[in-house]
Amino acid sequence: MKLDKLIEKLDILEINGNRDIDISSIHYDSKSITTDSLFIAIKGYSSDGHKYIENAIKKGAKAFLIEDDVNIDNKEEYTFIKVEDTRNAMTIIASNFYNNPTNKLEVLGVTGTNGKTSIITFLKQILSEKYKIGSIGTINIDDGKKQIMSKNTTPESIDLQKYFSKMLENECEFCTMEVSSHSLYLDRVENVNFSIGMFTNLTEDHLDFHKDLDDYRKAKEKLFYKTSKANIINIDDVHGKKILDNIKDLDTPVYTYGINCEADFMASDIKLYANGVYYKLHTPTYSDEIYVSVPGKFTVYNTLAVISASYLLNIEIDIVKEKLKNTIGVRGRFENIPNDRGITIIVDYAHTPDALENVLNTAREFVGGKIITVFGCGGDRDKAKRPIMGKIAQQNSDITIITSDNPRTEIPKLIINDVLKGIEMNKDNYAVIEDRKEAIYKAIEMAEAGDVVMIAGKGHEDYQIVGSTKHHFDDKEIAYEAIQRLK
Repeated sequence: MKLDKLIEKLDILEINGNRDIDISSIHYDSKSITTDSLFIAIKGYSSDGHKYIENAIKKGAKAFLIEDDVNIDNKEEYTFIKVEDTRNAMTIIASNFYNNPTNKLEVLGVTGTNGKTSIITFLKQILSEKYKIGSIGTINIDDGKKQIMSKNTTPESIDLQKYFSKMLENECEFCTMEVSSHSLYLDRVENVNFSIGMFTNLTEDHLDFHKDLDDYRKAKEKLFYKTSKANIINIDDVHGKKILDNIKDLDTPVYTYGINCEADFMASDIKLYANGVYYKLHTPTYSDEIYVSVPGKFTVYNTLAVISASYLLNIEIDIVKEKLKNTIGVRGRFENIPNDRGITIIVDYAHTPDALENVLNTAREFVGGKIITVFGCGGDRDKAKRPIMGKIAQQNSDITIITSDNPRTEIPKLIINDVLKGIEMNKDNYAVIEDRKEAIYKAIEMAEAGDVVMIAGKGHEDYQIVGSTKHHFDDKEIAYEAIQRLK
């Protein structure tokens, strides 16, 4: 693509060099540079792309998007485009380079603290009955032909537009997508045309990145100014009410769902079972009965969002009901580990206070014996939630084993000490076992028939990050090992 076409719609402060050149590829990572490419110098939290311009030149880049002046030898041989914000400008360039794929692809975006993965998974299962679907989320990216493991909940804008383009090439008509607060705050999803936006809930999380809950909510809210067909909001959530109040006068129509508050899509007569949930569904035009083969009250909320979107997309309710009735759920989300010991072993991604409380309350609804919870908190992440989660685990479990999660660059013992600040030390219903494998072994070893072992925090993740090294570690595998060891 010609550079001139690539930089269309950019607010350019200054340009030096030839604009009439062919650009073969675009990159924000100097390691991936190829011949005749454009390198975008992004300022990150730990590095600055401007420092890698000379490396990019050696690898074949011939045009550069910058926001700071640079001094290099033979500068006149290359083209430099200066803008106010390279990260924001990158979203325009990415969309231009891949010919604005979301003008043709219907993108259904889901934001909120909890429930995003479940919602995009259920939606994908339902829509797949009639359409070819791509998806982008925490677990993986599906471009319509192959699945790629995700690095972030929402990729950088260049990668995002590339995936959208690939979905169109593979004849996808829809993309179900998790939209993180980071991606909204950092403009990764600028120039993405969303058809429908959905809000699940907002609880304490990512406050290492956002200064407070209000800032966190405002980041999530940005999604609903990017939609064309509809916005769907959980009206039972206090932050959902604030978002609704702020967006209700937009041209894009807004719909609500909930259990407790009057909403467009509601559930009543809810019955919670060990193997699923039943409820009476009320929509703007009809009522029906819904059964979902995933337990928990949170499943009611997640499927109300899914049903709302399906309704607006004119998917027949019979298709929706059948898919929800037979869904196998989501990997690492309240996932049951089969065993012959008469105990229920659940692996769940719950890593926020609200999510942990939800899964423990769900377990309490059907448990016949004790709840034994194994959990830890991630390093280099929001520290404020650690004592809160300790308190929730102890109050909602019979036995709590505090362990390591992904400590990253923090010392595991110090993370655990933060969790212990929320623990009542005078009680004897908790233990500290720093080694996560040993903690899981111990929980399963002490469990008796009728007990629930809740292994929380990592869910689908098959790794543990210690320092800057990612080691293979899968809670499910360890649980199976523990079961086998007891035979």
